[in-house]
Amino acid sequence: MHGTVDGFSYGLVTPLVAYLMACLGGALGLRCTTRALLVAQSWRPGWLALGSAAIGSGIWTMHFIAMIGFTVDGAPIHYDKPMTYASLGIAIVMVGVGIFIVGYRGATGTALFTGGTITGLGIASMHYLGMAGMRFNGAFEYNTLTVATSVAIAMVAATAALWAAAQVRGFLWSVGASLIMGLAVTGMHYTGMAALSVHLHTGTPTAGDSPAALLAPMLIGPLAFLCLAGVVVLFDPLMVVGKPDWTPAEHKPGVPAHPPAPYPSRRTPLRSRGKVTHRESRTPQNR
Repeated sequence: MHGTVDGFSYGLVTPLVAYLMACLGGALGLRCTTRALLVAQSWRPGWLALGSAAIGSGIWTMHFIAMIGFTVDGAPIHYDKPMTYASLGIAIVMVGVGIFIVGYRGATGTALFTGGTITGLGIASMHYLGMAGMRFNGAFEYNTLTVATSVAIAMVAATAALWAAAQVRGFLWSVGASLIMGLAVTGMHYTGMAALSVHLHTGTPTAGDSPAALLAPMLIGPLAFLCLAGVVVLFDPLMVVGKPDWTPAEHKPGVPAHPPAPYPSRRTPLRSRGKVTHRESRTPQNR
């Protein structure tokens, strides 16, 4: 039989908090990506990895905060923890692949398309793998066309966000891009939920813990990581001004990296008859 689904058990609280978490993860991740484009090659992998983890943690946290408001009447929901955390790993890894492509290849058409596609597929994979980790007395069914629409939204949003991050136009530009990315990721989530229908197995309805009680302990780690990433970004002095902290040296044959330092003069001034004259200091060769 069909189950009665409520995706807004707490009203607008869970969608708004989920959107804010998506924006926070997007802002941190895109700013780290922008920062990676401004530093030397040795520092770039670290910033890109931090950005990947921030975006992946942000969208994962957004998904499960939104799922706190999801209930099925008469069917308590439980979560398979290994699969739930696997969805977090999938998000970070696939988002990281897309970010590293743009971080090293630049905002070219091919790099943006490839990176945005992989990042978008990572967001969608996180969503549907997280849904597959739900356990209850029933089964989910999806509308194929709506699922395809949600995946397309994720890919377009990811491509646009990576393009914005690669522009290196300052802090406000990244904030605007993260707001759009948060809106798109949250829209992708609820589009995917709109594709969902629930079929319950026959049996007596049972009671269980609330989704908030089940999910709150799993959200502590990613939330703590986002706070730590926020501190790193906040205290980096060049994240707001958006200027590089290094100047690439020219490597041309015959051109020294630095101008030669002038040697001190060995001529000492002497005054004679009101005029300044010079005399060579005595050296072993002149003796």
